Amino acid sequence: MIAKEGRVILIPLLLITFPVGLYAHSTDNQAMIILYAVLGVLFLFCLNFFRDPKRTIPMDASLVLSPADGKVVKVTEVNDPQVGEGAKLVSIFLNVFNVHVNRVPLEGIVESTERKSGKFLAAFDHKASDENEQVVTVLSHDSGHYKIKQIAGLIARRILCYAQPGQKMHKGGRLGFIRFGSRTDLIMPAHVDVKVEVGQKVTGGETIIGQL
Repeated sequence: MIAKEGRVILIPLLLITFPVGLYAHSTDNQAMIILYAVLGVLFLFCLNFFRDPKRTIPMDASLVLSPADGKVVKVTEVNDPQVGEGAKLVSIFLNVFNVHVNRVPLEGIVESTERKSGKFLAAFDHKASDENEQVVTVLSHDSGHYKIKQIAGLIARRILCYAQPGQKMHKGGRLGFIRFGSRTDLIMPAHVDVKVEVGQKVTGGETIIGQL
């Protein structure tokens, strides 16, 4: 399944690639054949990037799920003004080959969403969590507040977030999408038991990040 966020790129790219290919092969023009090959590789790359596979969502209410596909690059404690002291931070780095759909880690009500302008440091740089352009969503749950940070990377310049204040979000549902390499941070209350470690690969909507 292809993510709807990719249509704005895939459709124009296909409309350009197809006629270029027809012309290149009908005229045997080497320059056009090379251009067709480059466009074809780019189209296949984007097709892979914008995939949106179905996920089996664990519905146990005590489980907090990964908000993104990727690799865990940081697990630490932080003092967060909205989540509280000793909050648990899990940072996930998404490379260009990961699925870039962001998912809701647990059911809750959206308390706020905020878009912050900033830098475009490489997403694997830990400074990116604070300094890069990002969208921050705060979910209110019976067990406390949870913060999801969709963070732009060196290449990623477009963050899509579908959460609206007051909206009820369902576990495993779509939170948004980040185009190309990026980072997603999840900040959880201190009482949550973290179930992942640095270096571990996680799958959005399926991997258990923490347990209440």
